[in-house]
Amino acid sequence: ATAGRGHGRSIALNKPTLEPTNTTWTQGSNGSERCPRDARVTQLVLPALYTGVFLAGALLNLLAFWVFLHVPSSSTFIVYLKNTVVADLIMILTLPFKILSDARLGPWQLQAFVCRVSSVVFYEAMYVGITLLGLIAFDRFLKIVRPFGKSFVKKPAFAKTVSVSIWLLFFFISLPNMILNDKEATPVSVKKCASLKSPLGLRWHQLVNYVCQAIFWTVFVMMLLFYVVIAKKVYDSYKKVRSRDGRHKQQLRGKVFVVLAVFFFCFAPFHFIRVPYTHSQISSKMACALESHLFIAKEATLFLAATNICMNPLIYIFLCKRFTERLPCPWGRRAPASNQEQQSSQTDHMTLG
Repeated sequence: ATAGRGHGRSIALNKPTLEPTNTTWTQGSNGSERCPRDARVTQLVLPALYTGVFLAGALLNLLAFWVFLHVPSSSTFIVYLKNTVVADLIMILTLPFKILSDARLGPWQLQAFVCRVSSVVFYEAMYVGITLLGLIAFDRFLKIVRPFGKSFVKKPAFAKTVSVSIWLLFFFISLPNMILNDKEATPVSVKKCASLKSPLGLRWHQLVNYVCQAIFWTVFVMMLLFYVVIAKKVYDSYKKVRSRDGRHKQQLRGKVFVVLAVFFFCFAPFHFIRVPYTHSQISSKMACALESHLFIAKEATLFLAATNICMNPLIYIFLCKRFTERLPCPWGRRAPASNQEQQSSQTDHMTLG
């Protein structure tokens, strides 16, 4: 009977992670408790969704990259857009590692690589993109407030300097998250990235989280203010020309707010959940059930953030005239404008680059 029970235990230990309970187990925050996690979402659903985002994002952004290679960096707007494409391409390059790791299709060492390198690079590129979207909003704001004014902030050289500074800033912020991820990796510890961080690494991770939160919400509030002013200016300009084309007004209003809508949809949910999730990673008193729920919420909202790589090309199409003119498709071919459309295009020029 004893041998039979032992044989039964060996069979149970060899069963795949998803059978029969659809759960995985990670070490709890207190170091001794083992916390269950529902693996159906994180190992099946999200990897499938990320695969779709990866394929669509790669296609769209490679096309955008090719188009921007043929567009001269003659304005700050174009410079910021080109850097946004680069940030999106870097995010795309990290997705295959996350997909394979989350789906448990690679060795456990791949999970260690994701924790120490690829996820850090993903977040670095994501926050570079967030900051650049804020600069794009600022650039559109200046074009409305001072359309004919001359300022150093409107020069491409300024935009290039700012863009390089942003890349360097987030590189040096992110680098310690790689260096201080120096605990020995094991098949158990890699299931929770915080387990690989030293005590100093955990504190640095928490500090970086708060800094990134401050950057995101600052950029969001500034974008909101900028686009309120832009919308008011656009509305006033239509009143002056007394345009009666309501459909065109609605289209332009959508163009005006496309950056803000994409920004909020992709990034706000993740930043609502990131602070409590980070706290769950470093706290020694977090209940396992709550920690598991926060992990799933973080992964789901992180997926929304990743969809930004598919949304940004829509921004290029709606807001960058030079981009659409270079597209090798009907978007780049425009029929001759009617008198009314020519009159309306004066207002379009206020928001389109």
